[in-house]
Amino acid sequence: MSVRDQGHTWSARVVATLDEPVFTTEVVFGEACRLSKEERAALLVLVRMVSERRLNLLSVWSDHGARAATLLSQYPQMDAGEASLVVLSELHPKAKIITTDVRDFTVYRRFGTERLPLIRP
Repeated sequence: MSVRDQGHTWSARVVATLDEPVFTTEVVFGEACRLSKEERAALLVLVRMVSERRLNLLSVWSDHGARAATLLSQYPQMDAGEASLVVLSELHPKAKIITTDVRDFTVYRRFGTERLPLIRP
């Protein structure tokens, strides 16, 4: 959401074309808010998207923390937000992950061996 982000133009274009609800995890939303703290307009866009239910937050840690821990052990470069998205992808196999982080998300696997379905630049 930040205009300073190198993937901003691509991300804004993708989000503008979506005609279905978007889901993410609470961890990823928190990280996005933290990264947007210097750019208040971007932070407010994120919060508004949640309040308008254009961005829906899901928690995976309470029920799927063990799976996330397995992923974190398997991929040393993975952070908690990334692990939560992989778990979310396993829970909703038809969903796609929108990301500019091609380097890591092309390495991660869901269900052990399956590539993640990505929307990426």
